[in-house]
Amino acid sequence: MSIYAEGTLKERVKKEIQDTHARLAVAKATEKLQNGRLNAAMEMGNWEEWRERGSAIRSHTIAHLDYYLEQFTSNVEKQGGNVYFAKDAEEALAYALNISKSVNGKHAVKSKSMVTEEIKLNEALNEIGVETVETDLGEYILQLAGEHPSHLLGPAVHKTKEQVAELFSKEGGKEIPPDLQELVGFARSAIREKFLQADIGITGCNFAIAEEGAVSLLTNEGNARMVTTLPDTHIVFMGMERIVPTWEDFEVVINLLPRAGTGQKISSGVSILKPVQPHENDGPKQMHVIILDNGRSKQLGDPDFQEILNCIRCGACINVCPVYRHVGGHSYGSVYNGPIGAVLTPLLNEDSKQASELSYASSLCGACHEACPVRIPLHDMLVKLRHRNVENGDVPALEKLAFNMYGKTFSSPALYNSATKAGLLMQKPFTKDGHFKESTPFMKGWTNSREFPEVQKSFRERWKESLAHQEGQHE
Repeated sequence: MSIYAEGTLKERVKKEIQDTHARLAVAKATEKLQNGRLNAAMEMGNWEEWRERGSAIRSHTIAHLDYYLEQFTSNVEKQGGNVYFAKDAEEALAYALNISKSVNGKHAVKSKSMVTEEIKLNEALNEIGVETVETDLGEYILQLAGEHPSHLLGPAVHKTKEQVAELFSKEGGKEIPPDLQELVGFARSAIREKFLQADIGITGCNFAIAEEGAVSLLTNEGNARMVTTLPDTHIVFMGMERIVPTWEDFEVVINLLPRAGTGQKISSGVSILKPVQPHENDGPKQMHVIILDNGRSKQLGDPDFQEILNCIRCGACINVCPVYRHVGGHSYGSVYNGPIGAVLTPLLNEDSKQASELSYASSLCGACHEACPVRIPLHDMLVKLRHRNVENGDVPALEKLAFNMYGKTFSSPALYNSATKAGLLMQKPFTKDGHFKESTPFMKGWTNSREFPEVQKSFRERWKESLAHQEGQHE
């Protein structure tokens, strides 16, 4: 399950939208990331050709996913690594916990991994006495705060430096000023000790290269390199779709991902990892790759949703989304937020009404599709998810009634004209200066934060009045 929050989408939005500091921090960060993507695309000059190539690679890979997963598995095992296919979170956790027990693990260090957030790995390890520490700076901040990520790339994007300083001061038992160098220095010092103690290193996987039997990690902090070098056991968590066939394909996606996500030409650290061979002195003695399904395979062969598996987790769709910018990542109640989360979470949690709500967290403006480096039609998928909700009856009774009335009214000229005239009269107690008042009972959800214009006379009515006025002037 990738849903972690209680309550409805509307309740979470109402809470998060009141956090002024978070809203300002999110708006500032996403604007910077969005501008970075636009500048990077402009520098390349042929960005659309790269997008086309990226889309073709991902579509081909997903269409032949069984073949490439088998090729990858075979190549990893030939090199002495271990591969385990987990159908769901329960199986993935059971395998990881067994590994931890078999090596008598007591301390684990992690680099950023959304899959481990999805299956709640940290909680499971802590329950069996394995101290698990996030080493990505943003994830470390959130671990101290007891929160979940609010962005795919910048998990703590909603935090101000003053809030981080407060967290670090509490953790360190001394006052840490809200200075970036001081904050980074504290985190580096605290996490360095954990690296040296660790029995187990845990990572995600940006892309697996099938022909090589290797996994890749893209980072900007270098922490993943420490996670995969110092501990004796390395556990990789990989969504089953996170794979490319060849080195040439890998070159394309690692050019797209950082440019689309942060505007960088390439991530500061690109690690290519394979099982350590007996003659090599450095690195872990064991490498385990856990390939997670957890609802992903249900999208294979579905013409409406298979393309969701093309996602390379760059976060570009989040950075351009007007809804995300205002409500923040925690409003989604899922480890996957923004437009990608609004599609992926309901697909991974088909039986959850709480997840199905997320398809409405969108204005359907299409900005996410324009930003996506592999051209996933997220806005179309959101519409199809809404259609599925209606078919399943997962809509409020009042909404059903409203749309039935809307359909009947707009399909009948007589009813439409009557409704327009009635609306002009009935709105008068609730309008002022051309807009509905904030206190309008049935429209507070809108008018509390935005203006709603009053109903106007129809074009036909204004046309008749214009003709009558002209005839009066001629007389």
